[in-house]
Formats: sequence, structure tokens, C-alpha cells
Amino acid sequence: MNLAIVGAGPVGLALALMVAERLPHIRVSLFDQRPLDRDISGDARTLALNLGSVQLLQRLQAWVPASAEAIREVHVSQAPPTLSHPVFGTAGEPEVRITAAEQGVVQLGAVLSYGAVVAPLQARWVAMQREGLSTRFATAVHAIKPVADGVELEIGEGHIAETFDLAVVAEGGVFAEQDRKRLSRDYEQNAWVGQVRLAEPGLQGRAIERFTRNGPLALLPLPRDTQGPRAALVWCMPQDEDDIAGLDAAQRQVVIQRQLPEAAGMLAGVGPLKCFPLGLNVETKLVNGRTLRIGNAAQTLHPVAGQGLNLGLRDAHALVDALRLHPERSLDDTLARIEWQRAPDRWPMIAATDFLARSFAWRWPGLPAVRGAALAAVQLAGPLKRRLAQQLMFGSR
Repeated sequence: MNLAIVGAGPVGLALALMVAERLPHIRVSLFDQRPLDRDISGDARTLALNLGSVQLLQRLQAWVPASAEAIREVHVSQAPPTLSHPVFGTAGEPEVRITAAEQGVVQLGAVLSYGAVVAPLQARWVAMQREGLSTRFATAVHAIKPVADGVELEIGEGHIAETFDLAVVAEGGVFAEQDRKRLSRDYEQNAWVGQVRLAEPGLQGRAIERFTRNGPLALLPLPRDTQGPRAALVWCMPQDEDDIAGLDAAQRQVVIQRQLPEAAGMLAGVGPLKCFPLGLNVETKLVNGRTLRIGNAAQTLHPVAGQGLNLGLRDAHALVDALRLHPERSLDDTLARIEWQRAPDRWPMIAATDFLARSFAWRWPGLPAVRGAALAAVQLAGPLKRRLAQQLMFGSR
């Protein structure tokens, strides 16, 4: 079988490596528009990986522990106004705390830069090159067309046609730059993204998710540098009620600090922030003939749960497992199986992130109290909390 993988980001590279290792009879061509010699390691965009994704990268020998900061606790809370009751936490606010120690694992996940994920994956792929593996970087794929028993790709400057048995599109991108898919919704929200400095001792492996009046605010622990503790910041808010767009760094620091729970500690400074429009962009079907979409090419989600990349890696893993465990099936039967097999993992995550994203635009009386009560219920209900922890670490499996 000849397989084309379009997009050499984390999901596309992970898929290429898994196929090369576990399905050596499949010929793989990996396409990407960026040149192979471009240094990707310095890309500082922040990614949050759950434990399942960390374990996958470890198995692929593409994990560099020194580049990552382990998440050992997830702390979810809601800023006032909310219900006030002693069982909601020491600060009188509802909260959920999930720790690695409670779950019997070393870490719940990890935080690292985009470059720290992609560079080791790419280096591992280049080191594996052999007959049957083709690296087609600096090569654009302009179109994918169905043909008999396969697909035809229009490739490169000359739009040269090449035929493959299967094309997997793993080229994602951000919501604002994507063509609209079958299920699409503009949340009319911005995500402000950047890094902050923290006073000692820093987050110490704690990931903070704070439900503010306008939207979720997250602080994710980053590896320390020579200047001390750092964290990645993501704050989502409505575009017409943007609290920080017109503020300078000092003013932003004050506003952000006021929203954070005590568990986050003190900010020492706020770096430059970038703004990204947010929306939902989802293919209702992963498979179209012999074309399969995975990762952000299949579902671009609101970052409220930080699960987009993890979902994409599970898409890739599911394809490899389906091809490996059921070689007697035809390719079309295998693709049909993947379509329904991925649904229990994809759709609950899509629905949950969509509900949370839209709920911050609602101004219903008592809604913060309901949200706070739900947090308190999760904290107090042991089985529900364990189920949530398993979902965060591994997804539905």
C-alpha cells in the first residue's frame, strides 16, 4: 500500500513514525510545505500533552524530558461571583484538584513548546529513512482527488499528479486560517496567548484552569530558565468584552493577577501576548473515499480543555492499530471501522468544549452558581473525579 501523509506537524510525524515502525510493508510519503532544513526547534508555541501522548512519544523515541515540564496537579476553580460554602475549598470557592499521586502515576501530562515536540519527531523520522519511506518537504499538495481505488494528489509547483492508495490529511492550522468545514461556529472570542514570569516557587507542576466571568484563563507550568519560574498563559474572552486588548504589560499583570486563585501564586511579569480568534471547525465525517482527516484537519476545538493535540494523536494511533490488527480487511472496510471507532472519543470532547465555550457568552442569572456547584460535585464525588482524571490523561479508550 502507498500512503501519503499531508502535513508534518506533531500528528503527521507521529503517524509516519508509527506506520514505519509497525507496518513496514506500507510505503509512506510525508509531505510538508516547509523546508526540511528549517530549524523548527525554536518555535515557542505552547502545547499541553496528556499522559497518553507523553507515553506515545516515549515509545516513538521522540521524547526529551529536559524540554518538558511535568504536570503533577490540575487545579480547576471559578472566580467570584459564585456560591460560597466551606466544602468548596479553603478559599470559599468551588474547585477541583486532580493530582498524579491520587491517580497512582508519576505525572498527569506535560507542557512543552511546539518546537520541542516537532524537532525530536522530525529527527527520528529522518534517522529512519529507508526504502519505502519518502520525505517530501518544501512540497505543497494543492489538491486531493478521488480516483479508482485510491486518490490523486496534485503536487509541487507544476501540480504534478501522483496516485496513492490512501491520503491522510494532518495539516491543521488555526481557526482563522482554515476553510470552513461541515460543522463550524465562530465563537466571536479571542485567545490571548503568551508567557508570564512567576515569583518563587512558581507553579511547581500545577496547571491552573480558572473560569472567569468572560472566559477560561489557564496557566501551564513551563521549564524554569535562568530567570526563574515561567508559565504559559491562555485567556479566552468575548471580542466585544475584551478586558486586556488596550492595556500595557503592567496593567495586564494587575488584571490577570486579580483573576487568579491563590494556588497560582504571584505574577512577576507578563510577556508579549498574541491574539487569536476562536471557533469550532469540525468534519462530521473523517473519511471521504480514500482520504482520511485527523488532528486539526478533522476537528479544531476551543482550547478550554487543552485536548486538541491529544485527540489528534489518538486519531493517528487508531489508524495504525486498525491497519495492524485487522490486515485481512479491505482498506475501505478499515476506514469505515475507524469512522465509527473514533466517534465515542471525538464527539463527547467536541460537545464538551463547544458547550463550555458558548456558556461563557451566556449571562443567565445564577449560571456561575450552577457552574460552581458542578465543580464542587466533581471534587466530592470520587468515582466521577477518577473518571474525569482518566479522560484527561488518556481520553476515551
